[in-house]
Amino acid sequence: MRFFAPHRHFHLATRGPATLAMVAAVMLPANAFGAPNAQRHPQQAPQSGTLSQLAGAHGCLVDRSVRPGGCGIARALAGPGPFMGSRAIGVSPDGKNVYVAASKSDAIAIFKRDPRTGRLTQPPGTGGCVAAKGGGCATAVGLDGPNSIAISPDGLNVYATSRASNTISVFHRTRSTGALSQLPGAAGCTSGLPVPVCASGRALVGPDVLVVSPSGTNVYVGSFFGNAVAVFDRDRASGALTQPGDSTGCIAEAISGCTTGVALGAPEGMAISADGANVYVASALSSAVAVLARDQSTGTLTQATDGSGCIVNSALTGCATGAQLSGANAIAFNPGGDVYVTSLSSNSVSSFGRSPSGGLTQKKGTAGCLVYLRATGCSFGRALVAPEGLTISPDGANVYVAAFATGAIDVLDRGKKSGAVSQLPGLAGCLAPRSVPGCTRARALHGVSSIALSPDGRYLYSTSFGSNAVDIFRRNR
Repeated sequence: MRFFAPHRHFHLATRGPATLAMVAAVMLPANAFGAPNAQRHPQQAPQSGTLSQLAGAHGCLVDRSVRPGGCGIARALAGPGPFMGSRAIGVSPDGKNVYVAASKSDAIAIFKRDPRTGRLTQPPGTGGCVAAKGGGCATAVGLDGPNSIAISPDGLNVYATSRASNTISVFHRTRSTGALSQLPGAAGCTSGLPVPVCASGRALVGPDVLVVSPSGTNVYVGSFFGNAVAVFDRDRASGALTQPGDSTGCIAEAISGCTTGVALGAPEGMAISADGANVYVASALSSAVAVLARDQSTGTLTQATDGSGCIVNSALTGCATGAQLSGANAIAFNPGGDVYVTSLSSNSVSSFGRSPSGGLTQKKGTAGCLVYLRATGCSFGRALVAPEGLTISPDGANVYVAAFATGAIDVLDRGKKSGAVSQLPGLAGCLAPRSVPGCTRARALHGVSSIALSPDGRYLYSTSFGSNAVDIFRRNR
C-alpha cells in the first residue's frame, strides 16, 4: 500500500524497523534531530498536564533479552506495540493491572500496578505472562504476533488480536491477581485461518484494533488487510464471542456476505462513543474516518450513504471531505463529544465535533488540525513524525500522542469549551530521546507507539517497539 506525505511519497509494504528508518529519512529535514550531545534546556517547574518519567528502574521496563540501560527487567516484552498496532497496552478498569501485547514474544505481558505510585511489577511464573510457546508463561493459542488488546468494561476479560494468525484470543481475567487464562476450546480464539482449536471467523484478515462496547455486549475488530470491521456478540458471563452468521457479522468494502461499507481501507484505529451509539473507524489506506451507527440492542453496524457516513482526505463519492487525514491511524473519543484522529502520512492530529446524531464535523480553521512543521490552515506541532498512539485524559484537559518515528510523546492542551488542541510550549510539549531537541528527555522511547492512561488520569503508560520497553510517567495535575 502507499501513503502520501506532503511533497513526497513512500511505500509501507511492511511496517517495522526498516520502515521506521525510511519514514524518518523521507519526512524529516536534515536539522530536525539534534546531535546526541545537544545542549540541554534548563528544567522547568511542572505544568498541569505535563508528564514526568518515574525515576530509575521504576520509569521503564525492558525485555530481559536487551541491555537494561537503567530500566527494570521484564519477561515476554519483546516487540511491544508494533508499528501496526496503536492499542497494544491497556490498564484494567480497576487500575490494578497493565497488559501489553508483545509481538516478538508472541505474548501478553502482565503487570501489577501500584495505584498510588504508578509503579509496575511483573508477577513470577505463569501469572506474569501468557504466550504461544509457554516458556515460563501460561500457554495460549493464537498469539502469533499479537498487536492490540482490549479489556472489557467489567474487567472480566482481555481480548487480543494477532495479525499473523488472523486471530482474536479470549482470556478470563482473575480480578484479584490480574492473571489471564484462555477460555477453553473454541471459545478461547476465533480465526480467519484454519487454526486448530479456534472457531472460524469472517472478515479477519490482518486483525488489528479492537474495542468492547460500553455495555459489554459486543466486540468490534478492525481488519487491516480485509478492509473491514468484524462484529461479535459477547457473552457477559464468560466473555466468549460469537459472530453473527448473516451479513450483520461484518461490514466491509468488498467481502462477500458482509454489509457493504465505504472508506474502510485498512482500519487501524477505532473508538466507540460513550453512549454506545456510534463506532468510529480510522482507515489508513482510505485516509478517512468512517462513521458507523450502532444498534444498541443488537450491536449491528450500519453506515449512512448521504455523505455523513465518512470523512475523507480526498474527494470520494458519498463522503464529506476533511483535512490532514492522510494515513488516518489512531482515533479517540472524548466523553464531551469531540473526536481526535492521528494521521501517519499527514504527521497530524485532526479534531472533530460530534453532533447529537453521531455525525462528525471537522473544527474550523486552525482548531481542526495540528501538523508537524507547517501546513496551511493548521496549527503548528513539534516532534510529531508518524503519530501512532492517542489518548485523552479522563478530565478532558489533555490529549497525548505517541509519534513512532520521532520516538516522542507529545503533550497537547485541550480547550474545554472549543475542544481545540495546542501543543504545550517549550520542553513541556514533548518527551523524547536525547536525539530530539526541544523536548524533555525521556528514556526507552524508540518506536513509541501505544499509550494508555490510568483510570484516575494520574499515570501514563507507553510501549516502545524499538526499545522493547514499557515506560511509566506521572501526569502532573
